[in-house]
Amino acid sequence: MASISESRSSRAASVLERLDAQHVTSLHWKIMLISGMGFFTDAYDLFIIGVVMSILKDEWHPGKLETSLITSTALLSAAIGALLFGRVADMLGRKRIYGIECLVLSAGALASALSPSITWLIVLRFILGIGIGGDYPVSATIMSEYAGKKSRGMLVSLVFAMQAAGLIVGPLVAAALLVTHLSHDTVWRVLLAIGAVPPLIVFWWRRSIHETPRYSLSRGNHADFHSAARSILSSGKQWKGEDLLPWPDDDPPVANGDEEEESFWDGFKVLARNPLWLKYLTGASLAWFLMDFAYYGNTVSSPAILNAVSPHASLLRQTLTQLMIFAFAAAPGYFVAAWSMDRIGRKLIQCLGFAVMAAAFAGISLVPGIDSRLKVFLALYAVSYFFTEFGPNATTFIYPAELFPVRGRTTGHGIAAAAGKMGAFVGVFLFPFLMNWNGLTAAELAAAIVSVAGVFLTLLMLPETKHKSLEEVAGEKI
Repeated sequence: MASISESRSSRAASVLERLDAQHVTSLHWKIMLISGMGFFTDAYDLFIIGVVMSILKDEWHPGKLETSLITSTALLSAAIGALLFGRVADMLGRKRIYGIECLVLSAGALASALSPSITWLIVLRFILGIGIGGDYPVSATIMSEYAGKKSRGMLVSLVFAMQAAGLIVGPLVAAALLVTHLSHDTVWRVLLAIGAVPPLIVFWWRRSIHETPRYSLSRGNHADFHSAARSILSSGKQWKGEDLLPWPDDDPPVANGDEEEESFWDGFKVLARNPLWLKYLTGASLAWFLMDFAYYGNTVSSPAILNAVSPHASLLRQTLTQLMIFAFAAAPGYFVAAWSMDRIGRKLIQCLGFAVMAAAFAGISLVPGIDSRLKVFLALYAVSYFFTEFGPNATTFIYPAELFPVRGRTTGHGIAAAAGKMGAFVGVFLFPFLMNWNGLTAAELAAAIVSVAGVFLTLLMLPETKHKSLEEVAGEKI
C-alpha cells in the first residue's frame, strides 16, 4: 500500500508541475469569463443602489438611518454569504455549489425591484447580498486552482476586473433610462431588475466546468483529478502525444467513503491552529476590511459626494460624471493590475495602491475650498479610483485564493471576503453620517487614515506569492 501511495503522490506532483508550468489556454479564458460574469453582476448590483437612492429620496423620503441601511445591507449579508459558501465549497467541492449563489443573487435582485416599501427593500437587498458574497471565494479559488503559477495573478485579476464592466454599465443604463419618459418609480425598479439577468445566463455555463484538479486530488478522487488536469493541458500547445499525463488509465480512484467526515467548523479550526495560516488569514482579512471601508464608502456614496461639490447639477449629470470617472480612471486600473500582477507582484502593488489612495483622499479632505474646485476634486477622485483598482481592490481578492491549503482555501477566502464586506458595510453606513457632520473633510480623512493603515499591515503580515505554486505558498505537501 505504501508503494501505491508513493507512486500516486509522485505522479500527482508531476501533473501539478505541468499545470503550474502551463501557459494560458483557451479553457483558462473560458473559466475566467464564466467566473468573471458573477463580478459584473456584483458590481452592477452593489453600485447602482447609489443612483436608486437618489431617486428614492424624492419618491419615499427615507430618513438617514433608512438610507444607510438600504445602501449597506447587501454588504452586511455578503459577509454571511462569503462565510457560508466559502466553507461549503471546501466541504462539498467548488463545482457542486458553483452557480447556486447566482440563483440567490438573481432572486434577490428581481425581488428588490418589486419592493413595495423601504422595509421590504432592505430585507430583499439582504438576500441579494448573500448571493454576492458567495461568489467571491468560489470564483477566485476555481481560477487560482486551474491557473499556471506564472499567469495566476493575471487570470484571477481578470476575473475580478469584470467589476469594471459592471461599474460602467450601471451608470450607463441609469443615464439611458433617466432620459426616457419613464417615471422615476419605473426607472429605479428596472435598474434593480436588470441585475437579475446576467446570473441566470451564466448559471448553466458555470455548471459545465470540471471540479478543480487540486480539490479532486485533496479528496482522493484521482480519476477526477486526471480528467480535470487533462482538460487544461490538452487545451494548450505545450503538451501533446500519449505522454500528456503520466497516469495509467486503469489506476482506480480512492473512494470518497474512505474519508473522515468533516464538520462545518473543522475548516476554521485548521486555519486557526496553524501559526502561518493564521497570520496570513489575519493579514488578508484586515487588509480587505480597510480597503473596502474606503472604497465602498466612496463608491456607493459617490452621488452624495458629487452632489457636495456640484449641488446644482441634475441627477443625470451626476450619473454621467460618475460614469466618466469609472470609465477613464477605475476601468484602466483593473487592467493595469492584471497586466502587472505577475510582473511586479502582489505585495508591492498593494502597498503602492494603499499609499496613493491615502494621498488622494487626504488631498480631497485637506485642500482648502475643495467643495468649490470641481476640477481639482475630480482629478484627486480619479487618481484614488485608479490606484484602488491598480492596488488593493485587486490584490485583496487574489491573496486569499493563494495563501491557504486546498482544503481550507475557500474557507479562508470566505473569511477574508467577509471581513472586507464588513468593512464595506461600516464605510457605507458611516459615510452619510460623516458627510452630514463635516462634509468631504470628515469622510475623506477617514478613508485616508485606513489607507495608511493598509500600507503597514501589508508590509508586516503578507508575503509575496508571485511565481510560486499554491502548495509552495501554503507550505503544503502533496
